Amino acid sequence: MKQLTILLTSIFMMIPAYLFAQDDESSLSVGGAVRYNVILTDYEDGNIDNNDGQFTWDTWRINVNAVKNGVKLNFEYRFYPTFNTHFIKQGWLGYDFDEKNNLQIGVTQVPFGNLQYNSHNWWFQGPYYVGLEDDHDMGIKLTHTAENWDIMAAYFFQPEPAGPAAGAGSFGFGGSGRYSYDIVPSGDETNYERNQLNVRTTRSFDIDGGTVELGVSGEIGQTWNQVLNETDRRYAIAAHTDIDYGNWNFKGQYTTFDINAQDDTGQPIDAVQMGAYASTYPVATEMSMYSAGLSYSYDVDWGPVTNLNFYNDYTYFQKHTDGFNDAHQNVIGFLLTAGNVYTYFDIARGSNHPWLTETFGQGLGQGLNDARWNTRFNINIGYYF
Repeated sequence: MKQLTILLTSIFMMIPAYLFAQDDESSLSVGGAVRYNVILTDYEDGNIDNNDGQFTWDTWRINVNAVKNGVKLNFEYRFYPTFNTHFIKQGWLGYDFDEKNNLQIGVTQVPFGNLQYNSHNWWFQGPYYVGLEDDHDMGIKLTHTAENWDIMAAYFFQPEPAGPAAGAGSFGFGGSGRYSYDIVPSGDETNYERNQLNVRTTRSFDIDGGTVELGVSGEIGQTWNQVLNETDRRYAIAAHTDIDYGNWNFKGQYTTFDINAQDDTGQPIDAVQMGAYASTYPVATEMSMYSAGLSYSYDVDWGPVTNLNFYNDYTYFQKHTDGFNDAHQNVIGFLLTAGNVYTYFDIARGSNHPWLTETFGQGLGQGLNDARWNTRFNINIGYYF
């Protein structure tokens, strides 16, 4: 924490005082959401019967947004009864120096790839399952917005705090009870993520009937083994686009990463343990992902129903380690909007996917040769207030 304190102090000392314009306006809003899941699966046993179906309480959450004298607070805390855990998703203090420059400190979204999401569906795209979509970490982020340009730079000292699940104990950063996937200690691999730098740049273009956004993102950081007290390096790179054309939207992204890590005996490893919610699973240390998603938004006037958004999102996971088998994920479905209720109807299919299998967590490490394509029909019903 001493390193982070010195860094933040240095940054504030470099900011001219005249940038801090006084604003006496204040506001406070409290909201949240309650969500439910309906699940029907067709996994390795090849059977679909009543025992495969579930109706679960997915999550409930609290959101707080406040502004006082120009200083912002954005806070979200989530509870997951199904996984018997709870944790912070985001919690940052922010300040707009002017219309073009913004600062956020705390648990904030990592500027990497298409934002806020690289997906249209409830399941996200493949990069989420290796910690590279809608990731949130503990650090500081600066954003500069100019005409048609958006530039973000961030330093993250460590991942977001973990909740009380899967060995987290106190609210440290090493447990797997968390919202976004990070490298976490498991067994004889006491590895953590530390000292991460991110840069993201996008350029927008107007076209007839829409806009095109093109961007690149880079991430470099350390993998710290606590037992050895040694660090290795890791990096990730992405090229991404987000296109709106009439009622259509297309999101495309190429992502590649390389993680150097070792176990507690000092031996290099081909897969690291990543965790979220309450469980961990192995992820290959070298991988490229190709993701593409297309959606069509259609307004309707059916009583409370005002919009249907149809989509198909696909990710191919290409592993770069000999003997490791590639993975796939495809989600087709639609989002139904009715007032404050948002309902996702998804058919998620995948092979070597850690969530689409009877053996949870298998697939993104070595995986299986000729893995079966498994299917999960999922309805997520959420009331947001």
